[in-house]
Amino acid sequence: MDTGTRTWILLAGLTAATAALAGLDNRFAAAGMLALAWAKARTILGGFLHLGSAPGWLAAFTLPLAIWLAALAGLRVFS
Repeated sequence: MDTGTRTWILLAGLTAATAALAGLDNRFAAAGMLALAWAKARTILGGFLHLGSAPGWLAAFTLPLAIWLAALAGLRVFS
């Protein structure tokens, strides 16, 4: 199986998990959905944009995104 197919399958699974969490109504579900959004962004950046093969670029994009999403999750969980 090639990389594009694996990436699509992974994105479909992550989207299904997001849809399952969307049915819940609590603060931790929102944090879980933000974590899944980060995983989907990392999958797209690494799989389709091939940043996984460029040293340092994948982390340069996903680390600030992780910090931003963690801040949003903290605001949601602790508000």
